[in-house]
Amino acid sequence: MKDNKATKNINFSAKLNLLFFRIVVYSILILFSLLIIFIFYTLIINSTRAHNDIQRGLSLIPGNSFRKNFNSLFGDKNMFVTEGIRNSLFIALSSAILTSYFSALSAYGIHRYRFKGRNFAYMFILAVLMIPSQIANIGLVTILYSIGFVDNYWVIIIPAIASPTTLFFMKQYLDSNLPFEVIEAARIDGSNEFMTFNRIVIPMLKPAIAVQFIFSFVASWNNLFFPSLIIQSGNKRTIPIIISLLSASSPDSFDIGKNYMLMVWAIVPVLIVYLIFSRQIIKGVTSDSVKG
Repeated sequence: MKDNKATKNINFSAKLNLLFFRIVVYSILILFSLLIIFIFYTLIINSTRAHNDIQRGLSLIPGNSFRKNFNSLFGDKNMFVTEGIRNSLFIALSSAILTSYFSALSAYGIHRYRFKGRNFAYMFILAVLMIPSQIANIGLVTILYSIGFVDNYWVIIIPAIASPTTLFFMKQYLDSNLPFEVIEAARIDGSNEFMTFNRIVIPMLKPAIAVQFIFSFVASWNNLFFPSLIIQSGNKRTIPIIISLLSASSPDSFDIGKNYMLMVWAIVPVLIVYLIFSRQIIKGVTSDSVKG
């Protein structure tokens, strides 16, 4: 009887500790979620308020200057906002598609084929992760200016294809989810290597590709440092460049309501892309843990 009581006490204590731990964890998660929602809410609210109203302080009630801020933003012919959105979409989508595909192709090659220098190549790629991208970009910018190949979208898109982080993620996903027997069966059926990758491996990589597509899209969409060094024409500016120019406007022309309006438009494409791939993101992030 005493042993049963002791066991019950231990079980009750363990359940109580687990309950307390869950309450603490969920409370922290709820707090951070509310904080993020509040930040987005104030951003949207401020996009509807005039410059003077925003300077007076925080407000949770929408203003009546949404149309004014919208017309002021898209009517500014010196900022090229419409062109900036189009340029950022083209660069971000192209970078995300090419990075995801070629990183998956490279990861498949390292994962499946046994060749001399394979381990060295993979470790070298991982070592590149330790190099800050800003340092590499400075050297690249120097070369591009020396050959006069600037003010061009492709010098932003093509270097983004070589993404060690994306390749590493794809390689880890392939190690966990791609049986060698599937590839052997495709070869026996007469499929060549490139066809096998496109028709068999790519569908199996959909969750990982969706995750890396989002990450690549957001990284390219928010990229300011490299495009600001390369882009010279006003009609080729990207959204981060336009935001930085608006934020650095002179006090006479600075309009914070206009800035908030631009930031709202800047997050809309990211939210749309995330909503499209959200299920695949969750599946890709949890696939390894579920399998284990």
